[in-house]
Amino acid sequence: MMTAILLTGCASVRKPGAVVVAERPEQKVVDAQPAAQVSDDDTLLEGDDTKSSSLEESIQLTGFQSSDQPDVKIDAPSLDAGDLQSAAPGKAIDAEPHAVQFDEVVSSVYRSYPMLEAALLNRNIALGQQVGARGAFDLKLKGASENGPQGFYQTYRQSIGVVQPTYGGGEVFAGYRVGRGDFQPWYLERQTNGGGEFKAGVLVPLARNRDIDTRRAELWKAGYGRNLAEPDIQAQLISFVQDASYAYWDWVAAGEYHHIAKRIFALADERTDRIAEQVKAGFLDPPELTDNLRLVAIREAKVADTRRKMEQTAAKLSVYWRDSQDNPIVATEAQLPGFPEVTPVADDLDANIQQALSQRPELRMLDLMRQQVQVDYSEATNQLQPELNAVLWGSQDVGAPTSFKRNKSPFESEASVFLDVPMQRRKARGKMTETQGKIAQLSAKRRITADKIGIDVQMAHAALRSAWEQVERTSEAVEYAEDLAARERTNEEAGVSDMLKVSLREQYAYESAEKNVEALKLYFESRADYRAAMAEDQIDR
Repeated sequence: MMTAILLTGCASVRKPGAVVVAERPEQKVVDAQPAAQVSDDDTLLEGDDTKSSSLEESIQLTGFQSSDQPDVKIDAPSLDAGDLQSAAPGKAIDAEPHAVQFDEVVSSVYRSYPMLEAALLNRNIALGQQVGARGAFDLKLKGASENGPQGFYQTYRQSIGVVQPTYGGGEVFAGYRVGRGDFQPWYLERQTNGGGEFKAGVLVPLARNRDIDTRRAELWKAGYGRNLAEPDIQAQLISFVQDASYAYWDWVAAGEYHHIAKRIFALADERTDRIAEQVKAGFLDPPELTDNLRLVAIREAKVADTRRKMEQTAAKLSVYWRDSQDNPIVATEAQLPGFPEVTPVADDLDANIQQALSQRPELRMLDLMRQQVQVDYSEATNQLQPELNAVLWGSQDVGAPTSFKRNKSPFESEASVFLDVPMQRRKARGKMTETQGKIAQLSAKRRITADKIGIDVQMAHAALRSAWEQVERTSEAVEYAEDLAARERTNEEAGVSDMLKVSLREQYAYESAEKNVEALKLYFESRADYRAAMAEDQIDR
């Protein structure tokens, strides 16, 4: 079936094997058959339609194919598909005056779309949170200066030490202190020998906080949070590429509408002089000229309207298409590439659904969120255990003795066990119930998300298949309408028809061409939806 009709501006098309449409750079889109398997003979057979071969000569007579804008060849871009694929993401593409290809826009999104840059900064945020969680294990320096220069007892105490929390839930501590003055009899342990006292010890949890504590829980959750940044970035990238795809095909379609409007306007404008001469010679009635002038005015207004839409969609596309300095590029009419050749739709739905399940970021996000909540649950079960800590420390005074008893001179050590547990432990039980509910919620969300992913793929596949069929049928309609319009113009020139019939035939051809462009636009937007459903876009920087 011949889908490239001159009326639609799609005369310059590439073979299915030469076009890369709705495809993630460096990846292949799933089609009915890989491009490598499509031979030149097969391509020729696809483009050969015996039903329409008899219409080709009459179509050439319509004049719709004539345009003051040069045809832009898609199969000879200034950057080939291989360069574009290697450019995404990261390779800069300057705004040279060439037909803007779809992969260029996708590459630009990967390289310099500001919202993607903002999404990538989530990595820094997550890294900062993880570094902050590690701060709970920082070495701590402690010191004090306690002086009582007035009163019956005059004391002076100075101390400095360090505390190092351990990954096992305990801590190691060491310090030095000096205590001088006249101490109260009940505080004589505050006094030290002349050289001061050195002390070191260790605290080891025996029950609660042995396998998990608050510090480790926060660190583990921050680690999962850092991993969560990647599927979140991918989810945003998929959305950005989908939006850019819609903006690109809107612009291409607007350009096709504009070209169609210009060509049908040219038809009416070019026959004005001929009709005027025939009216002047008495071969036609003056209303024939008036009717044609009406067509010229209406069609010229349509040209202005389609030009507006083309310029507006080009401005919208510039949000995604940027140069190597990240500046938006507003494409011109000369850079319109036209629609590429459409290809059949893949039918291996089961394999595609399984591939989507393995690539979609939503499931990975839910899995990581579940692991975060599982850490909360483990921490809650930890709170059920009694806080039972063993402490072992030793100290040694140095310097001249401050007491004739020399009671501070020997090495001192102490081993202790401390117990602390709330009897009801309602806080721990409440936290366990809360986290169990969250885990159950995430499990349910994961099941429904997996189901929705399968439905997304099926819906995108159905839309793509329907759009492909619409392209085929509307292309046929354009051919028939072109033929009828050409025949009617021939009859009018021979004097056996009138402008009313000609305008109606041309209007039908115009409407058929617009419907064909609409079908092509729907097809490529459906490919964008299918690409998003398959999660083909992945960030690798």
